[in-house]
Amino acid sequence: MSARQYITTAIDYPNAAPHMGHVLEKVLADVCARWMRLRGDAVRFQIGTDEHGVKIARKAKEEGVMPQELVDRNVPLFQDLYGRLQISYDAFVRTTDRKRHWPTVEALWRKLQEAGKLEKRSYTGLYCSGCERFLTKKDLEDGKCVTHKVAPEEVTEENWFFTLGEDALWLKKLLTKKGKGGYTIVPEFRAPETLMLIEQGLEDVSFSRSRESLTWGIPVPDDPDHVMYVWCDALTNYISGLGFFTNHEDRTFWDDAQVTHVIGKDIARFHALIWPAMLKAANVRTPDTLLIHGFLTSEGEKMSKSLGNVVNPEDVLSRFSGNPDPLRFYLSHEVPVGRDGDFSWERITELYDSALRNQLGNLLNRILVMLKKESGALQIDSKASDAKQVAEKWASYTERMDGFTLHEGIKLSMEWVRLMNEGFNDAAPWKIKDDAKQKVSVLSAFAEYVRHVALMLLPFIPQTAQEISRQLNVPYAEKMLEKDFVITPAMREWGSQKDWRTVGEPKILFAPLE
Repeated sequence: MSARQYITTAIDYPNAAPHMGHVLEKVLADVCARWMRLRGDAVRFQIGTDEHGVKIARKAKEEGVMPQELVDRNVPLFQDLYGRLQISYDAFVRTTDRKRHWPTVEALWRKLQEAGKLEKRSYTGLYCSGCERFLTKKDLEDGKCVTHKVAPEEVTEENWFFTLGEDALWLKKLLTKKGKGGYTIVPEFRAPETLMLIEQGLEDVSFSRSRESLTWGIPVPDDPDHVMYVWCDALTNYISGLGFFTNHEDRTFWDDAQVTHVIGKDIARFHALIWPAMLKAANVRTPDTLLIHGFLTSEGEKMSKSLGNVVNPEDVLSRFSGNPDPLRFYLSHEVPVGRDGDFSWERITELYDSALRNQLGNLLNRILVMLKKESGALQIDSKASDAKQVAEKWASYTERMDGFTLHEGIKLSMEWVRLMNEGFNDAAPWKIKDDAKQKVSVLSAFAEYVRHVALMLLPFIPQTAQEISRQLNVPYAEKMLEKDFVITPAMREWGSQKDWRTVGEPKILFAPLE
């Protein structure tokens, strides 16, 4: 039975053009969303931009423009890049959207206030503008923010605080409860990091800034001297996109869906602790899954402008003539879900040549060229051994994909391609000279195997998967990129496509790099 799935990512901070960290997260979430659709679930996939705060205001001042002008210039850069990367999102929420986002934010603030979760008090703290939050001394290393390597500013001002400290026991139960009603952290090894924060003691969280220190943000309802701080503004995008607390509210993809947040390990604590506590206070159910990814390094080093090793997504796309699939393949294949990964120009070139061009592209080409010489007609024989192998591969693949070990899913598919190449060389159909029927039977079997691999690769490299299927001339090929396309049980079975009688024209799948 199909289910509803609501999958979101962290919303991007558009103080500059998008970077590889943004791409890593969006590709991961997109693979999840595509797989969920392909298995028959109804999916809503939402992304967006976090457009308020100190960094945006300071950057705008540096450039001599208004903050709104800065974000209006930068947000399209994200939307354009994600379009070219084939990120199949259904909704894009901007936190400067006064019609779509602000009404939910203002209503949620009032609900938190009514629940007694917001208190106004004077506060002196160490504020990191890079993190957009107050830090404690245990967050520092040699007096500096661990992430941004700069000393925080000491700030004294009156703020509204969210009383998170009193939710510690409830949060611990929520994060350790298995199954329905719990909030599962994936991969599991990420969970102890969050639970340790609870054990150390949770502090109340600053939810506003004085207008004297920040003007660029959503005003606090009924308190014009204060502007909302990041949490009630940014985190709320997950429900503002559904119109929560407005006259166009539709909770279908929250109350009646599996809710998965895809976020980076640096902001896991906010999604695991602050966000569920906010929802509880507003009498809204908590999400189901927090899928945490790691960071992306460059040639083994942290990406840094000072080191000159920052990888621009545009350069990667340009290297492959605008084709997004080599980059999507690299990130899915090389970065284990939940772990840090590395981007290497040498490695992506090697994978392109060995895995994509030689293993996948060359196999398809050899099969099609030889079949065309035999009239192009298919003869897929029913063999128990073939049917068993296909069934076992689909079972293993599905288990990995459903369990969010997506890197294992793509590796299983490509290992199958490698074995197919070995099998093709062993079968040596070019040596079959005097039995045309046998030759076509052997070649048709390999064409059928590649049909299955193309379906498995569809969440990862959609354009390539469709092109493989087009060249094979599979009946459903033209529908494969439509959001309502489902990999049916029949499609997973050996020889199930009875209307598939001939193959199409072979073309180069991946051109040699210049």
